[in-house]
Amino acid sequence: MTGWEELASTALVGTDRRPYQGDLLDAAAVEVARRRAGRKTGAAGPQDASPETSPEAQAAPAEERVAVGRRAAERLARIMGGEHERLLPEWLAAAAATGRRVPPYVLPELLEKGRRDRSIRVHLGVLAGQRGRWLAGLNPAWDYLLEEPTGETWELGGAADRRAHLRALRTADPGQARRLLESTWERETPDDRAEFVEVLADGLSMDDEPFLESALDDRRREVRQAAANLLTRLPGSRLSQRMAERARACVTISRKVIAAEAPRECDKAMERDGIRPKPPRGIGERAWWLQQILARAPLSIWGHPPATLLKMRIPDWDAEVKAAWVRAAVLQKDPEWARAMFGWDPIADLLESLPPDEQQELAADFVKKHDLDSQLIMVLGGVSSHWREGLATAVLRKIVKVATTQPWNLGELVKLAGERIDPALFPLALSYSPVESVQQVAALLRFRADMYKELHP
Repeated sequence: MTGWEELASTALVGTDRRPYQGDLLDAAAVEVARRRAGRKTGAAGPQDASPETSPEAQAAPAEERVAVGRRAAERLARIMGGEHERLLPEWLAAAAATGRRVPPYVLPELLEKGRRDRSIRVHLGVLAGQRGRWLAGLNPAWDYLLEEPTGETWELGGAADRRAHLRALRTADPGQARRLLESTWERETPDDRAEFVEVLADGLSMDDEPFLESALDDRRREVRQAAANLLTRLPGSRLSQRMAERARACVTISRKVIAAEAPRECDKAMERDGIRPKPPRGIGERAWWLQQILARAPLSIWGHPPATLLKMRIPDWDAEVKAAWVRAAVLQKDPEWARAMFGWDPIADLLESLPPDEQQELAADFVKKHDLDSQLIMVLGGVSSHWREGLATAVLRKIVKVATTQPWNLGELVKLAGERIDPALFPLALSYSPVESVQQVAALLRFRADMYKELHP
């Protein structure tokens, strides 16, 4: 027996044993992990001379969760192998929601994908199980997994577990969650403080204002920005009132004219309130400061509905004022303003301020009136899944129309439709049109429908 086979044999002691083929795949997973970690198997050395005492040779802890079924695991392998690979995040999210884990033989490839793509890591702490964390301990390239949530508590968990715990507590008892965070605030790392502040977005209220106001004095810019963003959503906060004063000093409304004048400096008080002094490339300093002030000022100070304001003339700084209103609608999550500003500048971020039904209604109307281009794709990309019949029909109609004139331009729209339409609507797509592009959508919807069935047998 070779060194790696001895290691695999030892590692699997006490774990859920699969039939012969599964054991070989488990052992192969161990070998892949060791090789990717830069360790040679079968060679003499401190690590391999005594498999029984080597840390790497210790048996992986017993699994606490049941693995997903065989068909679900096979579909995961197909997705990772390149079949509809953009569905991987959806499969992982759906699988994690079942409380199950993935089988050991997919772990090396899955952990390697997580190394390259941070966006899929969020569910891996649960799905990888004890075996995945054991493998991550062998390979520094996979040790990111040790920072993902596993279900531990606030006191014992890592940063991700503690965020998950705080998020759950915030949902159940917002005040208790904030008090818990306050009790450990001084001991938290700067990175953790910034992410913990963002958790307070759920259940945000004026009860959080004193804590967030104090966070504006944090040494870390990301903490100050996160706190300022939340305080912007509280019209009664001290920050909002300071921004209102600054906005009134910059903008005056009289009859049908809006007179705007950008600030001439960015002082320390403005920086404390979240105004960044250095603009992005392509934007002047004064324009940048004006946009940020107006974006953080309470939308109620303008005294008119957004539709009325958009009809007024703005002789100077017109684009900057309206861009600031877009940002304000996003930051303050104001549905009326988001709806109005979407008509002026249809961007996906504005849709997030609207309930799912209205998102889909606005998007469906946009699809009907707008030609297929990158903007249409971006708008649809901002609409929450799963698209219901109204938006699904609008998109399918657009596909049929474009298929007769520009079939080469349909690739991304077809993929997006197949990935976002409610998979239960695959019969609708199947019968909607014999056009090949529509049938591709139907096939992908059927693939997703089967995927969900396998995860919920």
